[in-house]
Amino acid sequence: MIVDCHTHIRCRNERVELSDHLASAQAVDHCLVLACAANPAGQINTELSAYVNKHAAKMTGFAFIDPTVRNVDKKQLQSIRDELGLKGAVLYCSECGFHPAHTAAMKFYAAAEELGMPVFFHNGGKFNTESVLDYARPYLLDEIARSFPDLKIIIGSMGMPFLEQTLCMAGKHPNVYADLSINPRRIWRIYNTILAAYEIGVMEKLLFGSGFPLGNADECMETLLGFNKLLGDIKLPRVPRGVIRNILERDSLEILGLTAKSQTKEKVK
Repeated sequence: MIVDCHTHIRCRNERVELSDHLASAQAVDHCLVLACAANPAGQINTELSAYVNKHAAKMTGFAFIDPTVRNVDKKQLQSIRDELGLKGAVLYCSECGFHPAHTAAMKFYAAAEELGMPVFFHNGGKFNTESVLDYARPYLLDEIARSFPDLKIIIGSMGMPFLEQTLCMAGKHPNVYADLSINPRRIWRIYNTILAAYEIGVMEKLLFGSGFPLGNADECMETLLGFNKLLGDIKLPRVPRGVIRNILERDSLEILGLTAKSQTKEKVK
């Protein structure tokens, strides 16, 4: 199953054409749609819910949560999951200006772990001038991963610009994964990111993402599969094609506990 683990229908206050998102989604079996960091959060999540529930077989929505603005307890989070149908949460610690291990956030993680809702940390990528860069550092998630070992954590965009910290976290914690959002226009970055993950031995922790609308799924998949051809005839280290293909074919939904089968396993535990 090919799952695009990083897409948006809205970026900050800019809306994306839903038809464009649908077109990109046709290239994969399923996609995760992340709410943007905008207020009011309730309205943002409701809009996302209306869209993904129309395409429930194809999409899973992640709600925007800022636990430092509004305390989100188990009851409220359960409502987001069951009534809005949003199965995970996305946090923008850097953009919203709070430490990932803030006291209020730790209470939220406890509820998310209990409900089996994965948390996507959208701390990398493009920063605005008011973003707190320190709060984007992946190593700050170490306390969270240790405190909540059953909480599935995804570090967005490989935690850029802190790649080494992301690889360290993915290798250290069984419950930490990294979103490999492919930008076909940044060949050198793609090469160095994948090679570093391969050499460290954490390729099985990488989840494919397009970062839509920054990239389309089909173009990103083509770039990933052609990894060893990116640099032409330059004699640099290569990564086995089968290992690259495994990133695409990984059942990320089951890994993150988002399928009926994986949820049943959690209940048995």
